[in-house]
Amino acid sequence: MASLNSILAFPSYGYETVDGKLAVPTQQQLFREFFSGLNVFSDRRKWVGFFSWVSNLAFGIPLALFLIYHFSFPLLLAAFVYSMVILGTHGTIWYHRYATHRGYRFGHPIFRFITKNLVVKIIVDEAYVVSHHVHHLMSEQPGDPYNVHGGWLYCFLADVNHQAIAKNLSPAQYQRVASMLDHTGIRLNTYEQYQRWGSIAHPLRTLAHFVLNWGFWYAVFYLVGGHGLALALFGSCGIWAMGVRTFNFDGHGAGKDKRQEGIDFNRKDLSINQMWPGLVTGEWHNNHHLYPNGARAGFLPYQLDYAWYYIWALWKVGAVSSVKDPKPEFLRNHYEPWLAKKAADKQRALVQLEAS
Repeated sequence: MASLNSILAFPSYGYETVDGKLAVPTQQQLFREFFSGLNVFSDRRKWVGFFSWVSNLAFGIPLALFLIYHFSFPLLLAAFVYSMVILGTHGTIWYHRYATHRGYRFGHPIFRFITKNLVVKIIVDEAYVVSHHVHHLMSEQPGDPYNVHGGWLYCFLADVNHQAIAKNLSPAQYQRVASMLDHTGIRLNTYEQYQRWGSIAHPLRTLAHFVLNWGFWYAVFYLVGGHGLALALFGSCGIWAMGVRTFNFDGHGAGKDKRQEGIDFNRKDLSINQMWPGLVTGEWHNNHHLYPNGARAGFLPYQLDYAWYYIWALWKVGAVSSVKDPKPEFLRNHYEPWLAKKAADKQRALVQLEAS
């Protein structure tokens, strides 16, 4: 993982200028790269990005059917909760803390399977996991696949433009990259299959996974609340799928330094602890960048962490065999020293006031 060139495919406009700064492409360049990256007719190895967008846009069908034929405010509320809370929390549980950072381990593969399919399947695992490793390795530097300094559109189109794995990996390089997903239950492509498909997962197995997952959850939703509920919840998946593409842009302050003293203790990048994603999904982003391999990111009393509550519950019943909880270290190394410094500064100010 020492060189980005050996992990992710390089966009045509490159990542940095001759003086080492981020090369910010124009909108025209971004869209040109995006549509080129979707062209599976020119190169079948572009299937991951194509599949991601086709499957995500397909959620527009149930969304339209819900709005036209089944709209009601109770169903709209259910869709809101499903997309904002349940899907977001599952993304933190599965893609973020387990698939990428291995913040905990399952006691048996059945619990991994259940957790993986706990919600409607939306993201192709390798599109998230590999690029997210690079994001942490090169956060806000040229080569970060969703670099906040590239702008909103740069992040929104990143899954096609910047997140695909390189297509020219050697056998040894491919094995290292594929090993990033060897704990997720995915049947990994052989090197020969990688050369043919340009991916870690096989497209047919990926398609089968999505079809079976979607079929199961539509049936469950229909049995609970008929077509109205099923269409509302599936339609909300499309909204979440579009919204999550720019989370990193917002989670890094839209490129501005919005970090607050006593709240955002990681100072290596612009990541911030936002109240809304934190309270509804447990994604306290600055905390996560401070301890990326942790199974927990809510450290302070107000920082609710539903993802951690799920992981902790599985740990207590033995479904999760081990967890990495960085909260004690955070309190010891960051929060308690800050409180002590704050108290000392206050006392010093009082002494100076009395002296004057």
